[in-house]
Amino acid sequence: MKQNPLNIILADDVTLIKKFYLISGNEITLIEKVKEKIINVFQKSEKTYLTYIESISDFVDSDSLFENKKIYVVKSHKGIDEVSLNRIRMSSGVFIFVHENSQKIKKIKTIFSNDKDAYVVDCYELDRNEKSRILNEFLKISKISIPQDLYWFLVEKLDNRYGFLKDSLNKILELNQKDINQNNIKKILTITDGGREKLFFLLLKKNKEIIETYREKVANSNDVNDLYYNCKFYCQLIIDSKNLDEYKKKIPIYLFKEKSFLIDLYKKYNPNKKKLLLNLLSSTEKTLRKESGLSLISGLRFFLNIKKITVS
Repeated sequence: MKQNPLNIILADDVTLIKKFYLISGNEITLIEKVKEKIINVFQKSEKTYLTYIESISDFVDSDSLFENKKIYVVKSHKGIDEVSLNRIRMSSGVFIFVHENSQKIKKIKTIFSNDKDAYVVDCYELDRNEKSRILNEFLKISKISIPQDLYWFLVEKLDNRYGFLKDSLNKILELNQKDINQNNIKKILTITDGGREKLFFLLLKKNKEIIETYREKVANSNDVNDLYYNCKFYCQLIIDSKNLDEYKKKIPIYLFKEKSFLIDLYKKYNPNKKKLLLNLLSSTEKTLRKESGLSLISGLRFFLNIKKITVS
């Protein structure tokens, strides 16, 4: 059964409890937020133990009456079929499968969609209605009142990616009520978010230029986290593409100006470099989860390590 991601992340008390969750799509920041919200729901309702496994075949049912309920986050889609789901269905654990879109995921989506114990949550860039829904919730919770023209300006200009949109709203929240106007909001939307988004395309510049731009655009842990997920999106495009033709098809249309740079970047990668890049993402994400974010120096080190792998 399919479920809208906003129904999960905006709900105060999520009652959408299932055995299996397949979170997919191509909007990484929304995928991460949905995963986080589902985990938090179970952790608040009862004592749980969170564990990550590589694939469904690595699951070993070790439940006992004296153990906390387990939430399994499954990294790989390998081995997923009706037989394997039935094998783990009777365990007390909850299973969250997180996979960005690919040709192989279509069959798996069908299996989950037809399973009464499962939700399929597709995460794509937000449209105007979805941005409006998030903005309404933000204004309600923060008790901020804005004129109608400013409201529709925000709906139009806020980023279509959840993580970047949320970051902008948090910055608006830091303003005094009297300072919430179109001029100040324009500064927030164009100087911070836009500049940070383009950092990845400086990857092949000299380290001095990268460091100077990083210090200018990345000011706090939220900025670092946004940069990480932005970089992760481009890195996953490289890792998941088997060849250059497949990679070209995956490059989003809105990146037409950067397409030649991205193609040149992909040409620098071989299977070994892809493996190193995947290990870097994995280790950085573990740090992010463990410390609830990345420090400014950790973010810069992560970015420079991507460059090191790329040009080696």
